[in-house]
Amino acid sequence: MEFFTEYGAILIIIAAMAGFFMAWGVGANDVANAMGTSVGSKALTIKQAILIAMVFEFAGAYLAGGEVTSTIRKGIVDSAIFAERPNDLVFGMLSALLAAGTWLMIASFMGWPVSTTHSIVGAIVGFAAIGVSVDAVHWGKVSTIVASWVVSPVIAGTLSFALFRSVQRLILLQDDPFTKAKRYIPIYMFFVGFLIAMVTLLKGLKHVFKDNGMALSFADSALIASVVGIVVAIIGSYLLSRIKRDLSLETDNRFANVERVFAVLMIFTACAMAFAHGSNDVANAVGPLAAVVSIVSSGGDIAAKSIMPPWILLLGGGGIVVGLATYGFKVMGTIGRKITELTPSRGFAAELGAAATVVIASGTGLPISTTHTLVGAVLGVGLARGIGALNLRMVGSIFLSWLVTLPAGAGLCIIFFYIFKASFGQ
Repeated sequence: MEFFTEYGAILIIIAAMAGFFMAWGVGANDVANAMGTSVGSKALTIKQAILIAMVFEFAGAYLAGGEVTSTIRKGIVDSAIFAERPNDLVFGMLSALLAAGTWLMIASFMGWPVSTTHSIVGAIVGFAAIGVSVDAVHWGKVSTIVASWVVSPVIAGTLSFALFRSVQRLILLQDDPFTKAKRYIPIYMFFVGFLIAMVTLLKGLKHVFKDNGMALSFADSALIASVVGIVVAIIGSYLLSRIKRDLSLETDNRFANVERVFAVLMIFTACAMAFAHGSNDVANAVGPLAAVVSIVSSGGDIAAKSIMPPWILLLGGGGIVVGLATYGFKVMGTIGRKITELTPSRGFAAELGAAATVVIASGTGLPISTTHTLVGAVLGVGLARGIGALNLRMVGSIFLSWLVTLPAGAGLCIIFFYIFKASFGQ
């Protein structure tokens, strides 16, 4: 098409900038969610969390985020409708990136943990329904995403509630919690190793295995993860045997030595969750960007799939790191401190509950949101100590921000869509 010959270079530059902006939003909001429990429980300082996330998020995004991305993100839009008007699809994808990035920026400034997936989905639905046709949207797909508002926090909250109850019963409420911790924590370490390996295999490295013709079944992943869990438990038992009890720490807090052990566990879970998150959620930023590059490069042909060029993953990974480093502290504070008071043992239960939810969802095809999962997990841990342990006003504002995300993304996207159409004389 003549349009892409004339404006192709400009469109790709705009797409790269919009993709970086969206990736910045993912870093400032979504990554901060993943690290918030570690920071709030004081297992990690904000600087340590940012450094860990920078390394592992970028590694996950660049090394394992190269899935052959569907041209139309999440299969929400019927691509056949755009066969005769590919320029509208390009404007829509650019608008979706800018709209989702803008909403994530607003939410991050307010300290609201919102879903990056829902932000980009809302944006794409907006431009397709209003800018093109209501029939262009696969509404059944949208309804499953809306269902994840309930599914994610309920499952994660239930699992985290049960996990922290077990920690209370087996360790914290015993006469000698430190001795009990040394006995039972290797069992928790097995589950940490197992679940984090499952998250990494099912979410993080899935694309790498697929690209090399080694697609792993759920059963294969479970077997490998079991071996990893056993190895982690053995290493953990050895490390536990070297931790000596410091009685001076227990004068103010009888659980101080126990929390030292859980803090070590949380560093491991934070690293692995960051890797899995980077590999999975970078697609929210680079999926629409890859679509634009594919359409422009082919002169207007809309492919069913588009190969992810390495420079796009590099851009997405870099944007995530910059977003976390420059503005991630705000959402970290909400997750880690403002919902309920976290300690390493509570943060561990929340993080493990969230990881278990991701594994269950991957194995059963349940629609979930990483953000909603983590918030639900923190709520579950808070409820295990009674409703009074929760900051209900903050919980209410978080739920409200979730409800606003889809329409906010859609509204902003429609505005950007018509600005692009007017700017390019379409």
